[in-house]
Formats: sequence, structure tokens, C-alpha cells
Amino acid sequence: MLMTTLAQTIQVQEASDKGFSMIQEYGLPALIILAILFGGYLIAGWVSRITLAGCNTAKLDLTVGTFFARMAKWLILLLTGLFVLSKFGIETASFAVVIGSAGLAIGLALQGTLANFASGIMLLIFRPYRVGDVVTVAGQTGKVNELELFTTIMDTPDNRRIIVPNGTIFGSVIENITHHATRRVDIPVGVDYSADIDQTRQVLETAAAAIPGILTDPAPQIVLGGLGDSAVDWTVRVWCNAQDYWPTREAAIRATKMGLDAAQIGIPFPQMDVHVDKTQD
Repeated sequence: MLMTTLAQTIQVQEASDKGFSMIQEYGLPALIILAILFGGYLIAGWVSRITLAGCNTAKLDLTVGTFFARMAKWLILLLTGLFVLSKFGIETASFAVVIGSAGLAIGLALQGTLANFASGIMLLIFRPYRVGDVVTVAGQTGKVNELELFTTIMDTPDNRRIIVPNGTIFGSVIENITHHATRRVDIPVGVDYSADIDQTRQVLETAAAAIPGILTDPAPQIVLGGLGDSAVDWTVRVWCNAQDYWPTREAAIRATKMGLDAAQIGIPFPQMDVHVDKTQD
């Protein structure tokens, strides 16, 4: 009985020693690994917040700031993961090669998407247009509703939604129609050759001065453009606030037509004379 009790005591002691040894061998490193992961997560969050705050201080777009903040967070987490793997004796150099190869393959497969992404970053940095501007890009005209990293979203005057890839925009001509506070309205008009030049200028100047909503500085201009095929070409030029462009343009056309009609100066239109020769039998 005594021998049995002694054997059990020895077995318990051996099991206890084995358990303590396993705790020393695996438990303590596991706690250290968990502490490293937790610390890396906390540092990643802190770096992300610092990056976002720095972008806000630099007055970068919120989209750009959020992107950089997330990139910084995932970079810290990636470095933490590689450090943990090295603690387990795993060679991390092979992982770097695999990650690089995967990045190259993904880059080749998504080169169009990456080009749109890079173009979106450049558009956000250089700001050729902003949300609310009316622009003509890639053959499309509309008001910018949203500038994203990959696409620009616009709404047309007839309320159609247009989504244009940023790569197409950045590689072409960008016309920002509402960039300036004022715009010039040009109204081309042709008058009869029989009309007196000086009288026509005076009539057009009077009509331009009566256009509502125009600016006096710069003053309206009446430009003699040339001698066309069927008319003498004139251009009425007036300035207005950018938001009043279309109403002012319509008013300018109306005033020009009514002024010429009141002065009995004709506005010719292209004509074709057909002559029929009668042959005798």
C-alpha cells in the first residue's frame, strides 16, 4: 500500500513537472506573442489616427487621408505578423519574396485599376476641379458630384449620372467651366450687306447695354468679325456672373434680335438660287 501511494506521488510529481515545463516552453512564449500582437494592434491604431490627423492638418481630401491612414495601419499589422513568425523560427525572407511576387502578379492583372487609382490620387492632390464644379472631361459635361479614388461621378444638366474612370480624365484635356466667378457670353450674328456698318454697331451696342444681369466691368464689346458668304459677321460680347450664364445668354440673344428688328436690319440666312434653262426643240 505504501509503495502504491509512493508511486502515485511520483507520477503526480512527474506530471506536475512536465506541465510546468510545458508552460515554460510554450505558455510564456505564447503570452509574449499575444502581448506583441496586442501591442502591434494598439500601435497600428495609434499610427492610423496620427496619419489621419496629419492629413487633416495638411488639408488633404478626406478620402486621401482615410486611405493613407488605412495603409499605415495595415503596414504596422503586417510588420507585426512577420515579427511574430520570426519568433517561431519561421524564415520571413521567403514570405517577402512571395508577397513581392504576388504584388507583381496583382499589379499586372489590375494595371488598369491601378492606373485609375494613381490618377485619382493625382486629381485629389492637384485639384483641377472640385465637387460642385461643372466640367468637361473625356468628352462628357456635367457637375461633379463626387471625386473618388478610381472614378469621378458627374450629373448632367438633364439629370443623367455619368461615371468616368480617373485614368481617362487625367490623361486628357480637362475643362473646368465654373472655375472662375465670371464668364463671357458671345453671341455671333450676321447682318445684311446692305446695312450700314456704323449704324449696325450702334444698334448692337444699345442692345448689349440693355441686357439684364450683365457686368459693366469688363464693359460689353461689339466685334466686327468678318465678311461671310451671305452676311457681315458680328459678335456681341458681354460678361456676367458664372451662375447667371445661361439666363444671360438667352437675354443677350433676345436683345440682339429685337434691336436689329427695331432698326430694320435684316439677318440673312443661306439661300440657294436654282436656275432652270429651257432648251428649245
